[in-house]
Amino acid sequence: MNAIARGLKVSTAILALTAGIAAAQDVEVLHWWTAGGEAAALNVLKEDLAAQGIGWEDMPVAGGGGEQAMTVLRARVTSGNSPTAVQMLGFDITDWAREGALANLNPVAEENGWEPVVPDAIKAFSKYDGEWIAAPVNVHSTNWVWANADVLEENGIEQPETWDEFVTAMETLQEAGITPLAHGGQPWQDATLFDAVVLSTGGGDFYKAALIDLDPEALNSDTMVEAFERMATLRGFVDDNFSGRDWNLASAMVINGEAGFQMMGDWAKGEFLGAGMTEGEDFLCFRFPGTQGSVTFNADQFAMFDQGGEVSPQQAAFAQAVMSPEFQVAFNVVKGSVPARTDVSDEEFGACGKKGMADLAQAAADGTLYGSMAHGYAVPASVKNAIFDVVTAHFNGEFDAQTAAEELATAVEIAQ
Repeated sequence: MNAIARGLKVSTAILALTAGIAAAQDVEVLHWWTAGGEAAALNVLKEDLAAQGIGWEDMPVAGGGGEQAMTVLRARVTSGNSPTAVQMLGFDITDWAREGALANLNPVAEENGWEPVVPDAIKAFSKYDGEWIAAPVNVHSTNWVWANADVLEENGIEQPETWDEFVTAMETLQEAGITPLAHGGQPWQDATLFDAVVLSTGGGDFYKAALIDLDPEALNSDTMVEAFERMATLRGFVDDNFSGRDWNLASAMVINGEAGFQMMGDWAKGEFLGAGMTEGEDFLCFRFPGTQGSVTFNADQFAMFDQGGEVSPQQAAFAQAVMSPEFQVAFNVVKGSVPARTDVSDEEFGACGKKGMADLAQAAADGTLYGSMAHGYAVPASVKNAIFDVVTAHFNGEFDAQTAAEELATAVEIAQ
């Protein structure tokens, strides 16, 4: 039996769990997918569960990086009223698992053959102490640049491959009166940019040393100073109204031709597709210059909170639906990400999706697949938030590059 067949196989035990669920027995889902492309992707899962007679109680908490959602979650759990399923990233999953708050999904995982088809880098957060405690929905890579093809063509700009070419392209747009870089001034967005800049400036080994291993010498190094100098350069290409802007509104600037580029994870693709644009024609997707061959990733996962016993029938059905090959394709084609399963064909994906799947597979094989600091897959939340503070302070002009590197090393040391 092949991997897809195993994924489709539903055991008698799982059928028994899911049978007879009344519509009133809803799955309450806490998430932060509120932007247009994200909401459309989430609807795929709602429809899948509705076909099984399972209701959906939506609990959206706006905020692209999920910080607000995690604050709401903490309040809910503290009050003894945890949701059925919660969208989570990285170390947030393992933190809750460590507290014993998550349901054991081993029965669902074993019956549906998850183990051999989920990459090890993802399983590091889907499992805790040998037990499955989350169902991965997708793998996002974060070191993407999105560009309006017409804007580039009209200004004689070729797709930049190096940092210097990227700067030259943005200078050309600035001289033409077009915002070079669409950006939202929120800490997680600043940090997303920083991830790519650090990887581009120092390479994969430096990124790992600084933002995963938290080596003090790397954090306060000449290379890190240069990374902050590049962040300052990018700040000069952002419009005056960037502060507080949501990421999807920055995407809209590129879509509408008001800006040339946006540096954002591949969830941005859903916004472009939702606007009726064709990938590879109306908009371009390429790796942040200098990061080609490497991938920084996060993976949206759904953790099931312990409801006072074994995993509930609704939770079992939810987890099974999330990991089915059909859903992984249908969801990720809309969302912009790539499947968390390695046994899924790229046939239904467009140019950017095919590139994303190929890049992910190559990076995993080459050892150049790195957890994104900005999105909770490199360091615990306390350290991540300390880095956010320094990066945003520097981006807003509070520190020069040298001081920022010193502050970064100090902040990380205190946060550990």
